[in-house]
Amino acid sequence: MSLVRWDPFADADSFFNRMLPQRFLNWPRLALEGAGKGLEWAPSADISETDKEYLIRAELPAVKKEDVQVTFQDGIITIKGERKQQKEDKNEKYHRTESFYGSFERSFSLPDNVNADAIKCESKEGILTVRIPKVETQKKQPKQIAVQ
Repeated sequence: MSLVRWDPFADADSFFNRMLPQRFLNWPRLALEGAGKGLEWAPSADISETDKEYLIRAELPAVKKEDVQVTFQDGIITIKGERKQQKEDKNEKYHRTESFYGSFERSFSLPDNVNADAIKCESKEGILTVRIPKVETQKKQPKQIAVQ
């Protein structure tokens, strides 16, 4: 059995995610950073499963693999990193900027049947793929306890 962190706002988030159109779900959120305000963004991720492994695919366009860190601790895998803004050209005048830059962090709870020592990551064409192998778990048979 694994412990899951309680998030008091998870129900509110899932409610708004169901009510808002899909195109608004990946918009960055306004975050309070100390005394200043900033925009918080997180890459979108797809999680799937095969017979042998779990897969997490995170979209990280314009993020170098050197700027990404993947950690596993206490049944939670965390992907964090930073998308750095390109150097501004003084001759270039921006009319609109829709890209978000800065730090990001995504965490996912994993089941107990994972082989933490064999987790592998690869970054290719802006997609980070995390492969989490499964381990065989023995199915527990019910134990008969005699009543005395």
